[in-house]
Amino acid sequence: MKIKIPNILTIGRIIIVPIFVFSFFIPGIVGDLVPFFLFILASFTDYLDGLLARLYKEESKLGELLDPIADKILVSAALVLLVMNGIIKNYEVIAAIIILTREILISGLREFLAKQAVSMPVSNLAKFKTFIQMFSIAILLTGDTGNKLINFQDYNAQTIGIILLWLSAFLTLYTAYDYFAKGIISAMDDDEKK
Repeated sequence: MKIKIPNILTIGRIIIVPIFVFSFFIPGIVGDLVPFFLFILASFTDYLDGLLARLYKEESKLGELLDPIADKILVSAALVLLVMNGIIKNYEVIAAIIILTREILISGLREFLAKQAVSMPVSNLAKFKTFIQMFSIAILLTGDTGNKLINFQDYNAQTIGIILLWLSAFLTLYTAYDYFAKGIISAMDDDEKK
């Protein structure tokens, strides 16, 4: 079986995660910037694998299975590390929980709908939510180094990252509601046809 380039990128994203986790524990500027760049690289491969799959018509069942798994592993690892390290703390943890809960619920919904041969395409708002989510996590990963680079008045990198994390959490709630509403309607329509 020939492994297609989009699948290689997806598998690469999964392989990056343990390296990303390890690099997070390196002290100092290296421990701030290496995880940041690895997260950016992994996030970019998420965009690139989908683009290449559509462009070269290399969509596959393996890619369909692995792509959302790779995304969830990357985002979950980053959020857990940021909470564990105290970068995301207090009520801010609620935003991280909202994001993680939505990921699990939508995965379950997609699996349920797939069994009924109902597809649920990704909305443009969900794509925007993903961009904001990845951007906020990337900023938060920069730690103290990011605060030194981005610091105007009361807004440093961490403050901006937390604001964007809350924005992505609110978008997460809306897109989750939208997916569930469309998914339930699709499933009901499918039941009526039977």
